[in-house]
Amino acid sequence: MSAAAIWGIVLGALVIVVLLAFAIRIVKQWENGVVLRFGRLVSIRKPGLNLIVPFVERMTRVDRRVITTILEPQEVITADNVTISVNAVLYFMVVDPEKAIIRVEDYKMACTQIALTTLRSVLGQSQLDELLAHRDQINLRLSQIIDSQTEEPWGVRVTLVEVKDVLLPEAMQRAMAKQAESEREKRAKIIHAEGEYQAAQTLTNAAEIISSQPAALQLRYLQTLVEIAGEKSNTIIPLPLDVMSAISGVLKQVATDRKQE
Repeated sequence: MSAAAIWGIVLGALVIVVLLAFAIRIVKQWENGVVLRFGRLVSIRKPGLNLIVPFVERMTRVDRRVITTILEPQEVITADNVTISVNAVLYFMVVDPEKAIIRVEDYKMACTQIALTTLRSVLGQSQLDELLAHRDQINLRLSQIIDSQTEEPWGVRVTLVEVKDVLLPEAMQRAMAKQAESEREKRAKIIHAEGEYQAAQTLTNAAEIISSQPAALQLRYLQTLVEIAGEKSNTIIPLPLDVMSAISGVLKQVATDRKQE
């Protein structure tokens, strides 16, 4: 075999190797390949080893996993005229690779811009208290609005939009702290008043029972004497209740006689 034939075989082998290098495409498990032939859509390739026609077909890989995008902080004026700074996170995934490549130039950038616009619009229609207390409802509303604008035309499904942080002006933070403090003081006063009412009601019930049962009054009197006797600094001279009642009656009679004179 001549040297020219050998060089021809080597050159042919190199051409085949180069063509195979351009023809072989490996699509990962989490990807799909969109194949265009002379600029026209041909097919969607599944994960694994795929062959394309070199210099005629071109494959674009599309990631099918959930993509996480941190949205830039946005200055928003709420419906009650409070200026806040909001941070949010957008989660989305491609469900139709054909639409994601053919119908939009950059689906990641497009989804991010729609999310920013929708975030400003929805928060601008919400009250500050609603944003702080019912953030889950606002997140759900954001997800539904953005998904309705991206899934059907672009083949991109928005799985979640999470408002991560809400920054309030210092003046508003001080006002909210005063409001919370006043609310706690109000609850404390209400609880104290309820305790006084229950104590008065209990004392009224006890007085009714003691007044209807003289023996109960005698027992309470003796118990009070025992409690006072526990203090060594006091000297107690116990008197029966009958004697005290008689003395009280005499004193009242003397006072009445003096008034009449």
